[in-house]
Amino acid sequence: MAFSSVPVLRVLPVFLLVAATHAAQFTITNKCQFTVWAAAVPSGGGQQLDPGQEWQIDVPAGTTGGRVWARTGCSFDGAGNGRCQTGDCGGKLQCTQYGQAPNTLAEFGLNQFEGQDFIDISVIDGFNVPLDFLPADGTAGCPKGGPRCDADITAQCPAELQAPGGCNNACTVFKEDQYCCTGSAANSCGPTDYSRFFKGQCPDAYSYPKDDATSIYTCPGGTNYQVIFCQ
Repeated sequence: MAFSSVPVLRVLPVFLLVAATHAAQFTITNKCQFTVWAAAVPSGGGQQLDPGQEWQIDVPAGTTGGRVWARTGCSFDGAGNGRCQTGDCGGKLQCTQYGQAPNTLAEFGLNQFEGQDFIDISVIDGFNVPLDFLPADGTAGCPKGGPRCDADITAQCPAELQAPGGCNNACTVFKEDQYCCTGSAANSCGPTDYSRFFKGQCPDAYSYPKDDATSIYTCPGGTNYQVIFCQ
């Protein structure tokens, strides 16, 4: 996740409490030439999106640890049970848990600090489809707009990271501290050749867990968002 460094306020000023009452509407659009099964947690669950279709969800103010992603290669029965090739969330159409790598992630925390939303795209769990994460009503109040990851990373994926339907990040494959920023490298990890590959393809996105400086985007609380697959 991208929000471990965001401070938690124990006492909120009145104007922040007012700002925190604003929910956000997310419009999720599939512009891929194939069907995806969009997933959203903790609000939303899941929805099949054929090419050109969109899905709107309302996300409560104060939501943390939020994710939106595309699942591919899915098959579900009438009860919503099945399996996806990428991004699977426990074999359910309606996700209540994070998806399995590889999957390109739109991550967010709403009204987290001084009334601001924090948003990002992450390829720390690898890549399956291009994804844009943008403020829906223009960039007013959002200093950098929103992140984009429009490259087809799968087509250029190093052989050792290749996975059915996508491209894994090095942590998933090698499970070593230097790639996962865990254990001996929890506080000292830096970019690696693999994270530089992902960063070169998608400069706006998190390529490893400490990649904060170029990867966090902010907007005022109450901003609505659009998540677009294959823009």
